Amino acid sequence: MSPTLTLFLFCVAEAFSMAGFSTVPALLPALQAEWHLSAGEAGALGGSYFAGYILAISWLSSLTDRIDARKVFILGAITSGAGSLGFAFLSHGLWSACLLQAFVGAGLAGTYMPGLRALTDRIETGLQPRFIAFYTSTFGIGASLSYAGAGWIASQWSWQTAFWIAGVQPLLAGLLIWRFIEAKHPEIRLRRSLLLAQWLALKDSRIRHYILGYAAHCWELFGFRAWIVALLTYSGTQGHLPLSAPTLAALVNLVGIPASILGNESATRGDRQRHIIRVMLLSGLLAWAAGVAASTPWLLILILPFYFGAVMADSAALTAGLVASTSTHERGAAMAVYSLGGFGAGLLAPLSIGLILDFCGGQDHAFAWLLACGCLGIWGLLHALHTWHGRASTQQ
Repeated sequence: MSPTLTLFLFCVAEAFSMAGFSTVPALLPALQAEWHLSAGEAGALGGSYFAGYILAISWLSSLTDRIDARKVFILGAITSGAGSLGFAFLSHGLWSACLLQAFVGAGLAGTYMPGLRALTDRIETGLQPRFIAFYTSTFGIGASLSYAGAGWIASQWSWQTAFWIAGVQPLLAGLLIWRFIEAKHPEIRLRRSLLLAQWLALKDSRIRHYILGYAAHCWELFGFRAWIVALLTYSGTQGHLPLSAPTLAALVNLVGIPASILGNESATRGDRQRHIIRVMLLSGLLAWAAGVAASTPWLLILILPFYFGAVMADSAALTAGLVASTSTHERGAAMAVYSLGGFGAGLLAPLSIGLILDFCGGQDHAFAWLLACGCLGIWGLLHALHTWHGRASTQQ
């Protein structure tokens, strides 16, 4: 099979496997109303997805150093589909919903990074940076389709229907990979434990730099995705929105696709660390600008695409940098720690934003949204400043 066709199949499978990624954020206002959830409880529901991811990623990603990552992807797809189907038919309140969302998150742990590992195992080194950019940008396609699909299906039928349709699609992704991607087993079978391999990866300063950067990136990215529909819903109460909040969220997410690809091209041709510093500084400042514009719908809609483009412009650059910094036999362990840091931040961000909103007066107050949006960009700003200071000290 040609490298281009292999990339296409993995990208299609990734998009299908992410059908349940944005169903809760897209339907959060409806779920809050039906189950009488506070902003903090709604944040916990959004964060439970990442709790499931964190509990599973350490084992599943490191496992790709020992068995074919294709098998891990199929297992993850089945888990994700089962979680969304369970949410549709079994959830009846906060705790049952959190548990089932954790299963969906565990499914992503088996598809996203293991899928990237399966792809890079099947293509030559020279093609990897560009192919990684296309694969990681497909994450945005999956998130956008999940937002738009969940919002539209729920408006036509019910939120339960949106979840069970989201549960079928990961099963199709697993079937696609099982049917069309050939098996490829790791050349070296490691004898050391999974935890030791991850600890050795974490001790490497080059890998650790990308882990911290990815954590800052994911704090902003997943906090934004968890609350963007609620932010737009609030803004709509202060004026007129041209489209529904879920549809606008889906359109904004599409900006991340070219931003991720072009950002990686810029990083590959120039200084990768300098690119990451500039992008994180820009996204951190635009986060505060979005908070200022929360009460002005037309201004918020103008700022959000630029903001999300800045958020995504370092995504592929970070991941490609990690892959380039690791050897083949340790890549699964490095990806595990990398994902653990990133999605750990993704777990805390939605909850933190919810608590800020509750503490500052609730989702009907402009000042609460100002601080909530500003909080999204804080770690990116700090990481950029820390990296810049480290580079300046080294040069001196």
